[in-house]
Amino acid sequence: MARHDGRKPTQLREWKIKRKYTRNAPGSVLITSGRTTVLCTASVDDSVPPWMKGKGKGWVTAEYNMLPGSTSPRKQRERGGKVDGRTTEIQRLIGRGVRAVVDMTALGERTITLDCDVLEADGGTRTASITGAFVALVDAVRSFASAEQAKAIIRDSVAAASVGIVEGIPVLDLDYVEDVAAHVDMNVVMTGGGKFVEVQGTGENAVFDEHELTAMLKLARGGLKELTLLQRDSLGKFWPFG
Repeated sequence: MARHDGRKPTQLREWKIKRKYTRNAPGSVLITSGRTTVLCTASVDDSVPPWMKGKGKGWVTAEYNMLPGSTSPRKQRERGGKVDGRTTEIQRLIGRGVRAVVDMTALGERTITLDCDVLEADGGTRTASITGAFVALVDAVRSFASAEQAKAIIRDSVAAASVGIVEGIPVLDLDYVEDVAAHVDMNVVMTGGGKFVEVQGTGENAVFDEHELTAMLKLARGGLKELTLLQRDSLGKFWPFG
């Protein structure tokens, strides 16, 4: 199958991670996947939500937003704390994905907030957000923790990739054109150690069988190995796992 951008079915788009993109947040990452661009920041608050006070544990939460100029036509700005269902779903996914690799007791009574703001959307914004948010999280943790403490807080890495079936062929890392055309669309969140955190799969006016599911998961696993290496290379000496 020839994809419209010339990639092989097993090939990721070009991904890049730029750390320390802004100065105020202790963790700040600009991540690009093809033409999709997301700014991920991680902020640290030395307190926890009221329902967690006194339990000796921390919390990691996420917010996601698509800026008005990220799409054409312009996306209306979400105001007054009101977010649509898609936004709520994605920010919960980001939060669950990153919390899966954080030891909340080792974190202590702190809250880390991950803000993922989409600057340009061309498919895969949620997968880019999770992959970039983890890198921002590591930098935020290292702003108050030693290398050994960071290893206790962050138990594994986490990243996410999209897969789908386009024209009957399983493909990796869908852009917007492929996402619209896909008969099946799936997002896979995995740890660097190869454990699944979450799998979101939907048949779009179609169904899929076990063979196709296995093929998509295999594609995702291969892509996520590459993204984990990208995260490791980006963090360099700050990679928490030796």
